[in-house]
Amino acid sequence: MQNDEKFLVLEQYRIYSEAKEAFTTRNFQTNRFYLILSLVLFLLLYVFYALTPSLMPLIVGSIIGMSVCVMWWLNLDSYQFLIKIKYAKVLEEIENLLPTNPYKKEFEAFCEAKKNKRAVVFSDFQKLLVIVLFCVFFVIFSNNVTTFALNFFKAGF
Repeated sequence: MQNDEKFLVLEQYRIYSEAKEAFTTRNFQTNRFYLILSLVLFLLLYVFYALTPSLMPLIVGSIIGMSVCVMWWLNLDSYQFLIKIKYAKVLEEIENLLPTNPYKKEFEAFCEAKKNKRAVVFSDFQKLLVIVLFCVFFVIFSNNVTTFALNFFKAGF
């Protein structure tokens, strides 16, 4: 390869590496947004629970909470897909033109650590957190809908 071609490949590699890092940073910022939103919803549900005997704010709030969890899950999936395909795949192809393959070596080391149970995948932890939060919102929803239905039937009979 000529020097101009080497420089061009290296420059493309650098640009994609920086773009991947920026994309990963946006992913963390998005997750932080959903986590804070979920915690604020929990706080609001607690305030409604403490201040009012009405079940409707709790039912509506828990529906919103479950919706936020579904959106968060979909967002996690889309970010993971884009990082794997858009950036990792392209970087691997560009690395084939370079004398060394840092991302490929890093990925191989990561897979080895994961196989030997020495690494916890952060994305798996994020998804577990979303599932737990969804379940908590679902329990709040179920409990309050059941209470609402029981009160409705008691009043009607």
